[in-house]
Amino acid sequence: MPATRILAAAVAAIVAGALPAPAYAGQRHRTLPAHVFAPYFQTYTDADPAAVSKASGARYLTMAFLQTQATGSCDILWNGDPATPVSPAVHGTQIARIRAAGGDVVPSFGGYSADSTATEIADSCTDVGKIAAAYRKVVTTYGVTRLDMDIEDASLNNTAAIDRRNQAIHLVQRWAERQHRPLQIVYTLPTAPGGLEDNAINVLASARRYGARVDIVNIMTFDYYDDQAHDMAADTRTAAAGLVATLRELYPHRSDRQLWAMVGVTEMIGIDDYGSGGETGPLEVLTLAGARDVTRWAAAHRIGELSFWALGRDNGGCPGTPGSDDCSGVVQKPYEFTHIMGRF
Repeated sequence: MPATRILAAAVAAIVAGALPAPAYAGQRHRTLPAHVFAPYFQTYTDADPAAVSKASGARYLTMAFLQTQATGSCDILWNGDPATPVSPAVHGTQIARIRAAGGDVVPSFGGYSADSTATEIADSCTDVGKIAAAYRKVVTTYGVTRLDMDIEDASLNNTAAIDRRNQAIHLVQRWAERQHRPLQIVYTLPTAPGGLEDNAINVLASARRYGARVDIVNIMTFDYYDDQAHDMAADTRTAAAGLVATLRELYPHRSDRQLWAMVGVTEMIGIDDYGSGGETGPLEVLTLAGARDVTRWAAAHRIGELSFWALGRDNGGCPGTPGSDDCSGVVQKPYEFTHIMGRF
């Protein structure tokens, strides 16, 4: 079937109500602040997101990750685990507690594990309508107004999946408009110190081509894999400036202020995972001082989103250890990076 007919059929199914009815029908939906701090929460741990939100002071959480169980599947699951489906029974109560405290969550699709194993939904599923249905299921199950697409590794070079993803985003955005429901899209992409590389730019060019509105482009300012020493805060600034130059080419009629408002930045706090897998280059380290520098710069440039990987690492439990999933590797107080960057 031609792509235009696939899109039309999928839109008709959504509009006609062939997909499940929204679990949050009638709820008044709130978009996130225009300039938001939303660090990543690792849903594959045993931690309670509402408890972590309260303890850390991070009101807005990016919840990672959603993916399929195996390549070829169109069924979206938390971390690809059938024991944690997209359901009000999974994270629903905790999200309600976060909202009651004045915050919200951003479900994130993909991530390195999914992107490297073709279990990211658009890599796994070849049916654009079913991908759109998966996005809608997450939106209606949890009542969220923003979705994050974390695209890296092999997913950056799967051009067919890139196009499918953007077609599906376009579909779900059209559905949301018909429902008078806000829905923002974040693309989280790797970057070089000078800005996005060609395969990441292609993701955004495809979005333009298929009419997918991208609200935030969130660059991961770490894991540069270039065997060079890095001042992580300085490289964040140059990477963001390079991103704005790219966005200016893609969106030539937007003002500089509008372009900077599309910028998101995700740091890896402490010692990141480059160098911990056998690489010989110098370790990349975002210090507490570097986090203060980045936070001041982000506020001054009024970027759209500031984040880091990840709340489970925001403690000083393993000084000198690179790439740990549950501590930063630097000497710090519990949630000290959150307290610094939360001022954004």
